Amino acid sequence: MDSGIRGLSALFGSFRYGAVRRACNIGAVVMVAGCATADADTITIAAFGDSLTQGYGLPAQQGFVPQLEEWLRANGADVTVVNAGVSGDTTAGGLSRVDWAITPETDAMILELGANDFLRGIDPAVSRENLDGILSVADEAGLETLLVAIPASTNYGTEFKTQFDGMYVDLAEKYDVPLYPNFMEPLGEGETVAGAAEQYLQSDGLHPTAEGVALIVEGIGPSVLELIEGLE
Repeated sequence: MDSGIRGLSALFGSFRYGAVRRACNIGAVVMVAGCATADADTITIAAFGDSLTQGYGLPAQQGFVPQLEEWLRANGADVTVVNAGVSGDTTAGGLSRVDWAITPETDAMILELGANDFLRGIDPAVSRENLDGILSVADEAGLETLLVAIPASTNYGTEFKTQFDGMYVDLAEKYDVPLYPNFMEPLGEGETVAGAAEQYLQSDGLHPTAEGVALIVEGIGPSVLELIEGLE
C-alpha cells in the first residue's frame, strides 16, 4: 500500500464480493456456533474479524481459523475455534453483529478488525468508538479477549496513522486486554498488509496464502495460548 496502495482495487473488488457473500458468511457463523458439540472441558474461542480471519480466497481448511485450531491442539490446548470472520467487514459491521456472534458457549475472543476501515479512509475516531463498543460487549460477557492490531500505512498521512495505530494501544489499556501488535508481521518486509512479502500473499496483494497463514498462526499462536491459560 505504501507503494501506491498495492492491490487496493483488488480489495475493493473483494468488498463487492464480500457484500454479496455477507449473509452467507454470517449464516455460517451461526451454524458453526449453534452446532458446536464440544464437551464441557473444551474452551471455545470466537475468532471475530474480517476477511483475514474468515480465510478469504482459501479452501476452508487452509484459512486462519482451522490452522489456528490445529496449531493450538498440537500444542496441548483443548479448544474449538469458531470462525466469526466476515469478508469486507469494518469495525462498524463488527459492532452491529457482536451481540449475537458471542454465544453462551464462548469462553474467549480474538478481535481482529480495522484493515477495511483504513482502506476506506474512515476517521480513526469512528473506528476507535466501534472497537470500544465491541470490547465493552466482550467485557460485560466476561470473555478473555486478545485484541489484534492491523497497523495503517502513511497513505493518509502520519497523523492518521498515529491515531489509527494508537487506538489499539489505548483500548488494550482501557480494557486491560493483551494486544497482539501486528497480525501480518510474521510475513515480513513491512508493517502493513501490503508490505508483506509477495510470496506469502494471494494475487490481490493483500490476503495471505495458506503458507502465509501458517506463518501468521505460528506468530500469534503463543499469544492465544497465554490468553486461554487461565481458562483450562
